Amino acid sequence: MARSKVHPDHQFESWQVWPGSFRNPPPDGNYPFCKNFDLEITPSTPIASMGSCFAREMKRRLINKGFNYITEEIHHPAAVHASAAWERLYNTFSMRQVFEYTFEKFDPQIRWWQSPKSKKIQDPYRRSIIYDSLDDALKDFDRHIQHSQRALARARLLIITLGLTEIWEDKLDGSVICLPTGPYVKEGGDMSRYRFRVSRYSENLANLERIHEIMSQNNPECNLMVTVSPVHMWATFRKDADVISASCNSKCTLRAIADEFAARHKNVFYFPAFEMATIYRPMVGEFIFAEGEENFHVNKPTIKFIMSQFFKNYTTL
Repeated sequence: MARSKVHPDHQFESWQVWPGSFRNPPPDGNYPFCKNFDLEITPSTPIASMGSCFAREMKRRLINKGFNYITEEIHHPAAVHASAAWERLYNTFSMRQVFEYTFEKFDPQIRWWQSPKSKKIQDPYRRSIIYDSLDDALKDFDRHIQHSQRALARARLLIITLGLTEIWEDKLDGSVICLPTGPYVKEGGDMSRYRFRVSRYSENLANLERIHEIMSQNNPECNLMVTVSPVHMWATFRKDADVISASCNSKCTLRAIADEFAARHKNVFYFPAFEMATIYRPMVGEFIFAEGEENFHVNKPTIKFIMSQFFKNYTTL
């Protein structure tokens, strides 16, 4: 009688086989990295980062370890999240717009919001940055562009953390605001020209390609490291999906995009922070979520583990 051999013999490296399956060693607290990458980071490597909340966590630990992390606009509260006052950038559209206004041109039809009651000026393209007057906004933004140029031009490694695929888009010119938030929204500002939608694979990949193109022109020696933030959505604006499904859609879409983006370019690398948090840590019996109201975030032990693997596998420490 003919038989089918379910698991034919192949020569795999241990990191190619699911931990603990058959005769492969079980999880031992060290993420099974594929080491087939040509990237070595030293403490002197100029590093910049931008993106979601997780970019802020990476920034803190790189600085604490004594790495050459680029810090511009240290006077600005929006700079706490990244290498300059880009604030938190949850989607690839907002990121692309940063590179465009930094090195080229970003000129949406509505550049500033003025709150109907308080008359405060708000930057809709950076998360809730508020000014007392338009003159203050214009002066600060001119300074911000200079800081942004310095940060991105100095970097030899730029870490980009991808967060969400949900966007709010200007229906007339296609610009994407960061979030419908701040005094303009709270005071009843007109939001009729903006539409919510879920962005898709091809357009997010195109945004990353545009970022790569701009960086190649303005800082060709810079490597890019892309990661998917393990911080889930707090809430979704979708009416056709629950928040858990919506968050998984965002993360899975961005993970697939990051894979193709890294495969296309020799100077783009993928760091599996999302996999470490959501798969590997539970495999070794660790709880990953933070406690309290922000339980969609990952907890401090998980962040510590992720960064320990970063330092072990990419740096000379």
